[in-house]
Amino acid sequence: MFRSLRPLAFAAVFGLSSAFALPAAAELNLLNASYDVARDFYKDYNPLFQKYWKAKSSETIEIRQSHGGSSKQVRAVADGLEADVVTMNQSPDVDFLAEKGLVARDYTKKFPNNASPYTSTMVFIVRKGNPRAIRDWSDLGRDGVQVILPHPKTSGNGRYSYLAAWGYALRQPGGNDKTAQEFVSRVLKNAPLFATGGRDATTTFMQRRIGDVLVSFECEAELIAREFGRGEFEVVYPAQSILAEFPVAVVERVVDKKGTRREAQAYLDYLWSKEGQENAAQNYLRPRDAEVLKKYSAQFPAIKTFTVDEVFGGWSKAFPAHFRDGGSFDQIYQQK
Repeated sequence: MFRSLRPLAFAAVFGLSSAFALPAAAELNLLNASYDVARDFYKDYNPLFQKYWKAKSSETIEIRQSHGGSSKQVRAVADGLEADVVTMNQSPDVDFLAEKGLVARDYTKKFPNNASPYTSTMVFIVRKGNPRAIRDWSDLGRDGVQVILPHPKTSGNGRYSYLAAWGYALRQPGGNDKTAQEFVSRVLKNAPLFATGGRDATTTFMQRRIGDVLVSFECEAELIAREFGRGEFEVVYPAQSILAEFPVAVVERVVDKKGTRREAQAYLDYLWSKEGQENAAQNYLRPRDAEVLKKYSAQFPAIKTFTVDEVFGGWSKAFPAHFRDGGSFDQIYQQK
């Protein structure tokens, strides 16, 4: 496929017809559709990849970003947003694109680690001094505690928070789906609103000063520190939490149309390079590379985690049971 050609200013200035103009340089660009909280990560990553690709191929590449709630992002791609790659925070969103034929059905086998170059977990961000004494998931269900989190039906951040609370309740002595639903119901009743995505939840908590606790990815705490200062909040690690994975994929139809498959594949492959893994750690995402993770171990406290596969039988079961119309979230929300 031919890439679009940039109009040549020289020809316009000197009145040359297109027949006499020098060949125009190819306009090479990639669009990465990503989730809300990944803005700073890819802001740092893109220049690293551009430098690497320039040295490797002599090509100058422009990389554009699109960010929002993860489910909204994949719907935009399905509706025609011409993203070359998607970098999401949960498998169901990429699975949705695979079902539409936009992403390879075996996308998890196209890259290492089930196509997830780094991981995270859900933590609690509380006001300075932790005035509500929030220590574990059980505290989020106490009377009078306001919990801020994104909407679980439209945000990967929100879904991980929801499943983390459900999994916590299941793993308590005598825990079952009934006791888990009762516990999550108490937590959701303590949510004065649902943010549209992770960054909106942070804005609600930090700028609008709503809520006693923000539930978010571990990496979001560092973003908050950079923006608002480290003395404005504290991070609380619960006794256990969910392992969050971040799948990536090439959007097959788009790269074939634009002729950017080689560059899109390289862009995602580079996430597993030493530079890409270092960037993940520097943005408080837990790298897959064991050496890099060890190097940054001081900033990643040990925490017991459980996976969606272990507790819920995988996303293929968890998603319809909890987040499709009529699932547990709807059942709880109707009673809220």
